[in-house]
Amino acid sequence: MNEALIIIDLQQDFCPGGSLAVEKGDTIVPVVNAAASAFSQVIATKDWHPSGHISFASSHQGRNPLDTLSLGNIEQVLWPDHCVAGTKGADFHPDLDLKPLTLILHKGTKKNLDSYSAFFENDRKTSTGLAGYLKDLGIRELFLSGLATDYCVFYTVMDALTLGFSVKVLQEAVYGVGFPENSIERAVKTMEEGGARFISIKEITK
Repeated sequence: MNEALIIIDLQQDFCPGGSLAVEKGDTIVPVVNAAASAFSQVIATKDWHPSGHISFASSHQGRNPLDTLSLGNIEQVLWPDHCVAGTKGADFHPDLDLKPLTLILHKGTKKNLDSYSAFFENDRKTSTGLAGYLKDLGIRELFLSGLATDYCVFYTVMDALTLGFSVKVLQEAVYGVGFPENSIERAVKTMEEGGARFISIKEITK
């Protein structure tokens, strides 16, 4: 009862055919479904951006997707428009089993502030409320899945470790973007050095 599965941004825009697709990102859906059956607490996050969101390249004249710029003290990667609230692209992947979900957390809802982590927005100050929710339930150990390994999964893992949670990443249930080059490898190394363990789904479904 002190464990929870977190499913990060398993949305249509992040899967093949979406506007910000992670190559083969949809291949983890059956694994995530299998993992969810092993937990009584399953939290799924959604990017839920307003139109004209600050992370969209289209919101910055003369800028292109994957450009980087400094916005105040925040370094922002610019992306194609994605996961706009209420659109099909913001929906969960259609094969994701929603029955086990006990909480759906929307993030990135402020027009001028992006959010990679499930715990804090990118100003590193604004809490999503997830930490308090988990601690109120007595949850101390988190299992991570979803998209993408080198962005939203990575930031969620690092924040969870800082907040004192034990963290395991289901290695068959995450997939990365790979931008910039070697970002997935760097993210995995940093997560492991921070105290996260990468485990097989077989360890929780056996």
